[in-house]
Parts: sequence; C-alpha cells; structure tokens
Amino acid sequence: MIPVNGVRGEVAVVLAGADRRLCLTLGALAEIETALGLQGLEGLGGRMRVLSASDLGRVLAALLRGGGEDADLALRAGPAEAARAIVSAFEAAAR
Repeated sequence: MIPVNGVRGEVAVVLAGADRRLCLTLGALAEIETALGLQGLEGLGGRMRVLSASDLGRVLAALLRGGGEDADLALRAGPAEAARAIVSAFEAAAR
C-alpha cells in the first residue's frame, strides 16, 4: 500500500487494480457540493444516498484530486469499488 497521512485524512484504496490515495480536502468538498448542486453541507448526506453513475464519478474524481492523484482514474473504476472508495474517504475524514 502507498503511504498516507492519516492526520490529513488521507486513505489508500485500490482502484482499477492500483493503489491510490484519496482525501476529502476543503477543495474536494467544494467540488462535490458544486457537482451535486448543493448550496451547503446540510443536504450532503441525503444527496450522497442517491448518486447517479455520473455523480459517483464526479465525487470520486474530487477525492482523487484531493489526494494528489489523477482524477481521470475515476473513469476506470468500477461502480462498487468507486462506492467503497468514497465511503473510505469520508470515514477517514471523520476520524
């Protein structure tokens, strides 16, 4: 696995067969709000429960960018692994 900075909220995940680093930074959070059409964080939880495939890709791309990775990797991830990766990133940010 690749090294991660747990204090920063980084998490290592496997996407498309390779180790990748994700991080829910403020920039990533702002991207996610915009991509999901939110005006603030209050609606984030409910909106995350009904993500479309394109929403899933946008959220994963923002988290990849937050971790310093190439956002285009989101296009190669399968839906189940993308969903698991997103959950891992949000859980890491909450620690």
